[in-house]
Amino acid sequence: MCCTYILYSKLIDRYYIGYTCDVMSERLRKHNINHSGFTGRTNDWKIVCLENYSNRSEAYARERAIKSKKSRAYIESLIANR
Repeated sequence: MCCTYILYSKLIDRYYIGYTCDVMSERLRKHNINHSGFTGRTNDWKIVCLENYSNRSEAYARERAIKSKKSRAYIESLIANR
């Protein structure tokens, strides 16, 4: 089982969209550790939206579709509809 997810950091007031086929709790832990990537800026990331898919290609396609909108309003509408 794979998923597409949206994380939110209150400290920097930003969203992060990603996908994984790993255990989501472990993936979130990796986002919240100090590293050089985008999510390494802070360690208060919370899952605000999670969509499950049967395979990697579906989850990745959904991630790309969300990112292609380039719209905070669109992301927030997804969260509100959950």
